[in-house]
Amino acid sequence: MNTVASRTLLVALCGLVAVSTGCSRNAIDAINLANEGDKSKATAPDEALSKYEQAAQIDPKNHKILWRESDIYKQKERWADCAASMSKAAKLAPTYGKYFFRQGYCLAKAAEKGPTSWSEAKGPLEEAIAKDPNLADSYFELANVLLHLDDEKGALDNFTKGVKAHPESAEGYFELASLYSQLGFKEEALNVAKEGVGLAKEGDKSMYKLHNVIGDALKRKGDINASISSFEAAKKACGQCNQGGEAITLFALGSTYYQANKMSEATQQLNAFQKVVCKGSAAARYRAQCEQAQQMTAKAGGTP
Repeated sequence: MNTVASRTLLVALCGLVAVSTGCSRNAIDAINLANEGDKSKATAPDEALSKYEQAAQIDPKNHKILWRESDIYKQKERWADCAASMSKAAKLAPTYGKYFFRQGYCLAKAAEKGPTSWSEAKGPLEEAIAKDPNLADSYFELANVLLHLDDEKGALDNFTKGVKAHPESAEGYFELASLYSQLGFKEEALNVAKEGVGLAKEGDKSMYKLHNVIGDALKRKGDINASISSFEAAKKACGQCNQGGEAITLFALGSTYYQANKMSEATQQLNAFQKVVCKGSAAARYRAQCEQAQQMTAKAGGTP
């Protein structure tokens, strides 16, 4: 169906149901503007946002336009605007759990920089879970908020509910295992990581984090060979291991090879770690590991 025909049909339908639904010329104009925004969303987000904002002003009752508007606010990290749009959408469509989730998510992101408080994000996320108990991200985000509010038990409960709702999430299992570890429950952390490896989706790149948790635990227990196997699995999962926090895998594997007196393998991984991390912007963050890597490669005779 061509564009002219589509608009004609839309006008006709609106005319038939105007009394019962409030469909009006404003609603049609708003939809057309939003559709124009969709076309430029990927290549010209500012232009798309302008279209969505105009559309939302023309028809402030269309919650789906507010959702599209929030996409751009989220992309541009305009967290307060994102939360405000979702607050309006949630009032218009109170059964939509995803609106409450995004409102809470954007408030949490705003809280990272302030002055928004972490407590402001809690209510919308709890409401999102009440509306849609299967929305796993709501549990994970609420757990993160509760951690910032010093409610560690609440965080553990919600991370646990999150992995039950989304058992294929390696990242979810990692967050839960990390929290157990931070609280001193090392064995629980190990068990959660092992469970995550068994259930998480094949090919999930975050799997390297779980293998690293397992490797660290085995290394502390003195099982170096098993630890190496876990770190090798982590390396396989993250490939080049040169994005974000992945490079710590290179250090973990290299330092464990060194401990096992496998100097050639140790040198290869530690040199790769130094190249990715110690000569870049992350050097300050990993200063201790960079110093250790340099010392180990020097002793192994493989200083770059």
